[in-house]
Amino acid sequence: MRITRVECIPVTTPLIKPIIIATTNIRSVESIVLKIFTDDGLVGIADSGDTSAFYHGETQDSISGIIATHIAPRILIGEDPFKIEKIVGRMDLLVRDNNHAKSMVDAALHDIKGKALGVPVYQLLGGKTVEHVDLGYVLMAGPADQLVADAQKALSTGFKLIKLKTLPDPESAIRCGLEMRAALGDDVRLMMDVNGMWNYEQALHALRRLEPANLELIEQPLPYWDLEGMARLRQKVSTPVFADESARGLHHIQQIINMKAADGLFLKTQKAGGLLKSQRWLALARLSGMSVMCGCMPGSGLEASPTAHLLVADQWASQFVQENCGPLSIHDVFELEDGTLSDEIALNGPRYARGKMFAPEGPGLGVELNEEFIAAHISKGFSTRVVTA
Repeated sequence: MRITRVECIPVTTPLIKPIIIATTNIRSVESIVLKIFTDDGLVGIADSGDTSAFYHGETQDSISGIIATHIAPRILIGEDPFKIEKIVGRMDLLVRDNNHAKSMVDAALHDIKGKALGVPVYQLLGGKTVEHVDLGYVLMAGPADQLVADAQKALSTGFKLIKLKTLPDPESAIRCGLEMRAALGDDVRLMMDVNGMWNYEQALHALRRLEPANLELIEQPLPYWDLEGMARLRQKVSTPVFADESARGLHHIQQIINMKAADGLFLKTQKAGGLLKSQRWLALARLSGMSVMCGCMPGSGLEASPTAHLLVADQWASQFVQENCGPLSIHDVFELEDGTLSDEIALNGPRYARGKMFAPEGPGLGVELNEEFIAAHISKGFSTRVVTA
């Protein structure tokens, strides 16, 4: 089997409700759908989810460009799609960074391999460790009185914890955290994500003021590059400090461990560069005894599927509460009980029920594309990029 064709399709998916975080307001998901064709008639697919230049420094343009001009012609075309290890190594040799783009290639190759063998991707990752993973629910930034009802609905649905996104102003985060704790009670697991928007003094002040809120953890309180500050902060506060934007490649994880800069880590397969590299990432976290929560980009059932397969397969990750809920954000719902979707890139995806996520069971990623939606939602000013032999 050989790869014969690669397509990068730019798609804009409208959101029912904006995603409001410290750095930006997301009103539509600007993504790339990747198709990798083989001479056996199999097609591997992947979805970037929101490309979020603020998070990865990657965009629809950059993802499509690096795949179409470098990865596809120099690495993929003519190659055996089963040789995922070889392809991932070649991508890292020939293309620096660009992990979001690399993760899509990795996911599409796993999709092809699973389809060819007639098994779900989780079987390629070691088989199921658990039938499902428990989920936390992420609330967008805003005052507490606008968030309490959604938090209570999520908890009654079965979500195991609530994460608060913050605005850049530490005082608003302090008020929100304390008021949410008072409204939800002492037994609710509550955490906060700053997305790296505070400086050291702001973080120290805020976390000391937030001690009565008894936060489960604070996520990325300082900029991604300030590992020294994260390490100092950990020694001054009682709230566990977790790294997200700081925890990208394996060398970053090693730096965090060596500097004692975090109590735990946040993984995204897009940030790590795909499923293969995420497994290495998780092995290093496990060896260091560091808890791992796994998030997502706002995205379709296809975007969420690779991570769903990883989380039910990986023994270390499966024991922690996770956050792989992109389709719930798109559709502004708390459950997708049968995995059936509409008005988005995928026709199906992971199943979300009672605060739990179940990986798709079909061959490969187990996801079908909504071709009519994709054709109707090509991003304005963009066109599909095609690479052939």
